[in-house]
Amino acid sequence: MPNARSCLVALLALTALQCQARDYRYSDAHLHYVDFFQESEGMQRLVKEMDAGGIDHVMISGIPVAKKWHEDEPKRPRYYAGDDAGAYWFSATDVFVAAAVKALPAEQRQRFHPFLTGFNPNDKNADAHIRQMLELDPGLWQGLGEVFTRHDDLTALTYGETPRANNEAMTRIYHLAAEYDLPVMLHANITSKREKNPLYLGEIEEALRNHPHVRFIWAHAGTSMEIHRHQEKLDFLLPTLTRMLHDYPNLYIDLSWTVLRPYLLDAKGIPDPKWLALVEKHPDRFMLGSDVVGRFDDLGKYLASFRPFLDALSDDVAKKVARDNFLAVLPRKGAGVAP
Repeated sequence: MPNARSCLVALLALTALQCQARDYRYSDAHLHYVDFFQESEGMQRLVKEMDAGGIDHVMISGIPVAKKWHEDEPKRPRYYAGDDAGAYWFSATDVFVAAAVKALPAEQRQRFHPFLTGFNPNDKNADAHIRQMLELDPGLWQGLGEVFTRHDDLTALTYGETPRANNEAMTRIYHLAAEYDLPVMLHANITSKREKNPLYLGEIEEALRNHPHVRFIWAHAGTSMEIHRHQEKLDFLLPTLTRMLHDYPNLYIDLSWTVLRPYLLDAKGIPDPKWLALVEKHPDRFMLGSDVVGRFDDLGKYLASFRPFLDALSDDVAKKVARDNFLAVLPRKGAGVAP
């Protein structure tokens, strides 16, 4: 008779083999076709990387701002934070995305889910502009965002006041999103770089509470790389999300970039059991994203970096998080068409 220890070792080995045998197909729920200078490697490169990385579907959007190369700067910046020059709201980003998607063959187009993002979230005219764009291309746009509110130094560099998730302009946009059954991907930092408390949480909670018919995708779960440079880990994030997912059935979480580490995986790459339990409890509410901006060479590698976390989930939940949850949040009545 084998002892208990040998049985446990055998069980763990069997589990490891089952995990290794999993063949994930992905949806990238957070991808920017262009960078902060509105430049891109192009659709041909993107499709190639999707095929290589097992990525069946992507949310594809532009970048709603353009970084300025200031007269006083001798070298063109490489990123929005490269110097002190400002950024400005840039509506033509949606034109670039629409043209790229429309140029695809029909069998490829169905893999792409364009989100409209080229509007100023402080402007109460924005909802009228969005409506015009939706009517100009009926059926093209399948969501709104990524909408930049409370975005670290970027919103400080962008001309005009800092957008809030609960301002009047965004309220008008949410009503339009509900009318067209469009999900809204919202970048709304949960706190500032220095404050070790959920300083801005009330802004997104007000939006969630007042617009229950809008499906909100919270980009990076309210975190950012800039926050983590000053605060390595937000201890209040997990309990806050646990409560919010219970309170707001219209909240969905994008796990891209700054959530993978230090939250889902520790420094040794071991999945956090508390995050695993939260995802298992809400198996339809989490999705993966790369958040790449105009460059696609690491696309498949980035989504594959979630494998240790996915492998620790039950098989059906892992496949939902990897691929299906993003597709489920898209318009149910036809992309970007008002009922």
